[in-house]
Amino acid sequence: MSLRKKPTLSNELVRRPKAALDPVKRPERLVGLGFRCWIAGFETQDINCWETGWNTFATELGPGHAKAAITELSCWVRMVHTKTCRRISYYPFGCKGFCRDECMAISMIAAGQHAACPAMRACAFALLNTNDIDGVVDTATNFAEVLKDAGHILSGHSICEAGILTDSGAEHAGYSKH
Repeated sequence: MSLRKKPTLSNELVRRPKAALDPVKRPERLVGLGFRCWIAGFETQDINCWETGWNTFATELGPGHAKAAITELSCWVRMVHTKTCRRISYYPFGCKGFCRDECMAISMIAAGQHAACPAMRACAFALLNTNDIDGVVDTATNFAEVLKDAGHILSGHSICEAGILTDSGAEHAGYSKH
C-alpha cells in the first residue's frame, strides 16, 4: 500500500500555480517584473520604476526586442490601470515572489501565448473586477505575441485557474494577499 497521496483535480489546481509561477522561470519572471515596474510607475509617477523595467527587459531581450516588448507592456498595463475597479497590488521590485495580481498578469500573458482565451478572460476579470475586459485582453494578446516573437515563451503550466487566486483561494493555495 502506497503512502503517497493520490493526485486529485483540486490538489493539482492548488499545486500548479506555485510551480508555474516560480520566479526562476525567465519568461514568467520577465512578465511579472515588467508588470510590477509599470504598475508601480503608474501609481507613483516615479520614472525610476519604468527605467528599472526597461533595464530588465533590455538586459533579457536586447534593446531591439526590448523596445517592442516595452511598447506593448506599457499599452497593456496602462489599459489595466485605466479599466480596473480596484487597486492593483504588487510587491516591491526586489521581492523574488509574486503577489496574486502579479500572478494573474503572468497567467494572462501565458494564456495569450497558448491561445487559451477563456483562461485569459477569466484572469482579466479576476484582476480587474469588472466585465469591461476587452481592451485589456487585446493589449495583453499583443504583448504576449511580441514576447513570443522574441523567443520568450511562457509555460502552459503558468496558466492558472483564476478562481483559486481569488482572495479566499489565494490563502488556500499558499499565496499571500498584499
